[in-house]
Amino acid sequence: MSSLNKISLRNFRSYEKADFQLGGRTLVLGENGSGKSNLVEAIYLLATGKSFRAERDAEMIRNDTEFSILNFQFRSIDRAPRANSSEIYDAQITVTDRKRFEINGVPRRQVDFVGLMRAVMFGPGDMELVTGSPSIRRRYLDFVISQADREYRRSLISYEKGVRQRNKLLDLIRDNLATRNQLYFWDKLLIKNGEYMSLKRGEFLAVTGFVYDKSVISESRLGQYEQEEVAAGATLVGPHRDDFILEYKSGRAGEYKRDVSKYGSRGEQRMAVWWLKQCEMKYLGGEPVLLLDDIFSELDHKHRGEVVEFVKKYPGQVVITSADEHLVPVEKDWTIIRM
Repeated sequence: MSSLNKISLRNFRSYEKADFQLGGRTLVLGENGSGKSNLVEAIYLLATGKSFRAERDAEMIRNDTEFSILNFQFRSIDRAPRANSSEIYDAQITVTDRKRFEINGVPRRQVDFVGLMRAVMFGPGDMELVTGSPSIRRRYLDFVISQADREYRRSLISYEKGVRQRNKLLDLIRDNLATRNQLYFWDKLLIKNGEYMSLKRGEFLAVTGFVYDKSVISESRLGQYEQEEVAAGATLVGPHRDDFILEYKSGRAGEYKRDVSKYGSRGEQRMAVWWLKQCEMKYLGGEPVLLLDDIFSELDHKHRGEVVEFVKKYPGQVVITSADEHLVPVEKDWTIIRM
């Protein structure tokens, strides 16, 4: 289990200087544009090393300043050296043209920094997991599985490099500047790494109950599409063509499942994503910090109640943002931050 105690932000997004103290249940209240999502972004950056909305690191730096500094104090039981003990970390992230990470004053590589504190976020942008392109869902799978499995991350990097090189070679073959025999090395590399990626994606999606629309990669499949691949100058099979389908149950007499992207209401789509996020928490393990960024305004009373009941029972730390405090039934031991 991880828990975040203190956050200090300097020149980060809308904050020139801000300090926050979090509790086990924290509600962040404020009008739209007041900086609620910026605080959530900072926590997510600590957990994952990445922003959930910035395409470039420089976007996180306050206007007319050259760098941002984010400091955190958090407790991690997962990484503690002894059973039934915990360890407190002081973490710092400096954002310039690139990010620099420190733990207890010692520089860390991003790969060694990520995972000390885990978090799962559910926000408005996650609706793209339903409505967006397959590439968005593939990036989600890669992001989640890479946090729990370093071998998957290594296979992903090798596979993506292999696809790029193989596609260049297919272009040369089409122009009679290379032969098909030169594909052998890249075929083997893609099959080896692609099979591992497919296995791990299948394991995760089996936990969720959603449908894995897998693009199998094998010697026979590559051979089946060899002419089409040369004509297109692109590798047409493999995990880079994968997708998955979010479903929901429908019907009163004998429930059946339907594709939520095609047949679900907005509320049903949002709850399908909520179920996916719950599965993500189970997959990562260790009761990660749960970040709920302005989701209650788009849920009806019934679905809002389901999320609230989960939050009440969840043993880990929860941070919720809302523009309307009446949407979140706060209990006495909650910490309230008003922006």
